[in-house]
Amino acid sequence: MQNLHKAPYPVIDTDPIFSRVVRYFRPTDYAVAAGITALGPGFMYWMEKYQPSGNSRQTLVRAMKIAGGLGAMAGFLTAYAMVSARFWGLSENTREIKKYRAEYARLKAQGKPINGISTMPLAMQRTAASYSTGAFFNFDVIPWFNFTSHPYHGQSEGVIPEDEK
Repeated sequence: MQNLHKAPYPVIDTDPIFSRVVRYFRPTDYAVAAGITALGPGFMYWMEKYQPSGNSRQTLVRAMKIAGGLGAMAGFLTAYAMVSARFWGLSENTREIKKYRAEYARLKAQGKPINGISTMPLAMQRTAASYSTGAFFNFDVIPWFNFTSHPYHGQSEGVIPEDEK
């Protein structure tokens, strides 16, 4: 697929596979996810302390667990979107480019393709790519991840040096 947007930084991959995005999490991504996870139960505790609801402790504990679970999902999706934005070149990504080049060199030395091998027909790969490319922009509507290996990845020139290709 073509690079269809103008990005301030080099585009590494417009449709990275789920496991690659999670492997590229930075410590700050984990911190953001943890902070968002703690917001729900923390807010509920604060509200209960300064504006008591009058519910039993058991009800409050159950509500805080639910808020923690929803916060964990929101935190993960936020961290995933931050990494995806770096893959798309929308935020600073020099660390990811270095890591991507090292991964590319390692896989090339092993004789494996960077985007994996798929057993799906080409038409299905194209369909999967069209559904998941840029899906992180709509995580507020439906979280959609790329779990499919396919050859349709947009990339800026120079992410992988020409002599490496």
